[in-house]
Amino acid sequence: MHSSPISSPNPTPIGGEVRINSTKSIHPFARAQFPPSILVEFKVAVSRRNYHKNVVSCKRNRFCVRNSSSQEEEAQISQEKGALDNGGGGPSTSLLSFLCPLLKLFSAGDPSAERNYLLEEATSSLSTIARLPWGSKSLFNGLNNKQRADPPLPLQLYEFEACPFCRRVREAITELDLSVEIFPCPKGSVRHKATVRRLGGREQFPFLIDPNTGTSIYESSDIVKYLFQQYGGNRSPSFGILESTLLTGWVPTLLRAGRGMTLWENSVKQSPPQKLELFSYENNPYARIVREALCELELPYILQSVGEGSIRERMLNEMSGSKEVPYLVDHNTGMGIRDYKKILSYLFETYGSKIVPAYLQQ
Repeated sequence: MHSSPISSPNPTPIGGEVRINSTKSIHPFARAQFPPSILVEFKVAVSRRNYHKNVVSCKRNRFCVRNSSSQEEEAQISQEKGALDNGGGGPSTSLLSFLCPLLKLFSAGDPSAERNYLLEEATSSLSTIARLPWGSKSLFNGLNNKQRADPPLPLQLYEFEACPFCRRVREAITELDLSVEIFPCPKGSVRHKATVRRLGGREQFPFLIDPNTGTSIYESSDIVKYLFQQYGGNRSPSFGILESTLLTGWVPTLLRAGRGMTLWENSVKQSPPQKLELFSYENNPYARIVREALCELELPYILQSVGEGSIRERMLNEMSGSKEVPYLVDHNTGMGIRDYKKILSYLFETYGSKIVPAYLQQ
């Protein structure tokens, strides 16, 4: 069970959809806001003293993890930066910048339109097979909530669903059984990319901020190593999770034909007052489809990892009446929805600009 008490009463699911009586977030830090100045100040006060052995300063408040095999790591980082660096003043040479319009030609177009769900499930299931066994199980299986608690302040990850290197980080988050605030940064982002550029200096993803240590990191391999060093309890990254990305990490991106890559043109331009909350694990084929929609709508949300053996399995069962994922909680409307098809309909109907959300009418 989660380390914090549940403030709202347990909802009773009716047809996979429930109404939450309380609009308070279940996650104790869901409303925590951290001004950029505080995040920057953390780096001097905490990082040097407590993490000198594990991290080395790169530039201002960015850090990278030490690694003995520097040549291999530099080659991997070079490929990642070349694929995902969207910053700079000249024309982008990004591989994903090339793939975006190409994949769009083969995609189903408008993500809010009626879908061929048989095809959706088939391509997402094949994506899951391609990434097995990563991102499916918690490495803390068997521990209780006292032995395994989330950090005092929530980690913040800026990423987009279709990115293979972002996927590598999310797989590690599932294995470490972490709760993380996700800030989607799809192509055409109107909010979160600017934050990454301001805090980190360039638009490159994934980008992790840990307010507990004042650390911010680019490069997925560095982020994964940092997460395991900091929150892995002396565990090491799963065998192959770093190396496999360049081999099979692109498979879900290609099979899903650009889903979770670009901003939907009809998405609302203002974030809801409270973050949505998604119970998911990275390699679940149905949760993947929901995360793609959250990315295309650029909706920030709290990712509650519920891989096999997670401490949150009991919490999820008490909330929704099942351990199955995905399960979405919207504290802005009091809704709790389990079925991925209903979640998709709800998200595009609630957060599409054709229907003005209640929080923008006030």
